[in-house]
Formats: sequence, C-alpha cells, structure tokens
Amino acid sequence: MDSQKAEEIIKQTQAYARTILNSLSAHIAIIDENGRILETNLAWNAFARSNQIKLRPTAPDINYLDICESARGNSAENADTVAKGIRQVINGEIDEFTIDYPCHSPEKRRWFYMRVTKAADSVPVKVVISHEDITALKLAQEKLTLREKELEQKSTRLEEANAALGAILRQRDKDRKQLEQTVFQNLREKVLPNIQRLKSLSRTAASAGLMDLIEKGLQEVASPFLRHLTSLGTTLTPQELQVATLIKEGKSTKEIAGILNLSPATINFHRRNLRKKLGLTNTETNLRTFLLSLAE
Repeated sequence: MDSQKAEEIIKQTQAYARTILNSLSAHIAIIDENGRILETNLAWNAFARSNQIKLRPTAPDINYLDICESARGNSAENADTVAKGIRQVINGEIDEFTIDYPCHSPEKRRWFYMRVTKAADSVPVKVVISHEDITALKLAQEKLTLREKELEQKSTRLEEANAALGAILRQRDKDRKQLEQTVFQNLREKVLPNIQRLKSLSRTAASAGLMDLIEKGLQEVASPFLRHLTSLGTTLTPQELQVATLIKEGKSTKEIAGILNLSPATINFHRRNLRKKLGLTNTETNLRTFLLSLAE
C-alpha cells in the first residue's frame, strides 16, 4: 500500500471518528496530559457558545485543568474536585472519574453528569471528558422527593388525627362510665331509700304495689348484671332478661315458671336461647355460673 492511499484511509477514518463524535449528545472534549484541550465535539462547542465560555480548540491555549483550579465562587468546590479527579486519571491512579454537579444559569437550573476516562493505547496520554445533561432526571427526582415528603407529612397528620380521635374516644368512654357510675350511685343512695319511705307511708295495697314496681324497675336499671348482660353485643328479649335474672338468683326452672306464670317447657326454651345468644353452645359452662360472673 502506497503512502498516498494509506494517508487517504487515515483521513477517512478520522472523518468517520469525527462524525461519530459530533453525533453524540454529550459535551465531549479530549485533553492532553497537561490538561490542554485538543478536540471538542459539536455539542461541547454549542454549549460553550450559548454560555459564552471560551473552551473551544479555536481559542488559543485553553487549559481545562487551569480553568478548573482557578474557579471561584459557588462552583469552586466542585471544580477543585474535578481537577483532582482528572489528574488521577492522567496519572493512572484511577481508571475512571465521575461526578454529577449543578451548573445553573440565571435563566434556568441545570445539572450535568461528568465522566473522565483515558483514551485507550494513547501515547502520549489523552483523556476523554464528557458532560451529559441530566437536568430532566434531577427535576424528576426532586418532584419524587417532594411527593414523598408530602405523603410522609400527610401520613404523619393522619397518624396524629387517629391518635387524637383515639384519645377523644377513650375520654368519651371514660366520661360515659363515670356518668353511669354517678347515676347508679344516686339511684342507690338517694332514690331507692326514698322509695322505701314512700312504701312505708302507703295506705293502700294499690299504691304499695305501684311503689314495688317502681322500686323493682329502678333496681334493674341500677343493676351491674343487667348492664353487663346488655353490653355483650347480643339482643335479649324482655322475657329472656327476666329469665336470666331469675337463673342468676338460683331459681329452678319450675320456680321460674311459677313466678312468670309460664310452662317449664317455655322456660327451657328460653334457657336454650340464652346459651345460644351468649355463646355457650357446645361448652360445659354452667349458665348460672356465667351469669353470676357478669354481676361481679
């Protein structure tokens, strides 16, 4: 192969390489071992022009390392880190250096991802520097982080609301129990004794009987047994409540039938219903023992 043909092949290869380099969206520059810019692609040049940065080969004596190391202001810290990373790649201390950094302008916020690698088999040493615009990714991450914070705040507020509601419900239950206790105590200490006095003053059987009914009704209202029985989440009929009360008092089926003027078969029917409603089916638990436990 003659030298002219070899030179032509080299030119074609270089042109092909230049085409590939210019087709990349990343801003790419190639520097020598001293940091001097040897080559840049179209994306690098376009960014430099739009931001009035003189980092193109057409500008004389541009040294990328010098620019990084002389940076001042908000970007100085990142620039110093970049310069150190590039020198480490040049010196062979590391194979690759990467960093993502902010590069905001007065008009908009921007972030870039920088990657520095040594060109393979290059003598003397040449280093490839690429900057990829990752602004869209960073903004998406910011939105995601903001959304996560909003969800976390909503979750915290919901937990606080649930805690407050729980406290309100507990206080309400406490107040209800306290009110019940006050009512029952007043019935026993103030109302029922006065009923007894009225009974002693009654001059007719009818009025005495009426006082008995009133007293019995108030005693039933004040009975912890009935309160516990009706709080079990089951619905008992008035007659079932009467039967349950008499069973608790130790009355037999025959005795209960006589008191309520019902047949023993009806009382046994009510017993079975009570066991079913109180969840005592298929157990050996005695009905009266269970009812007595409710009065404690």
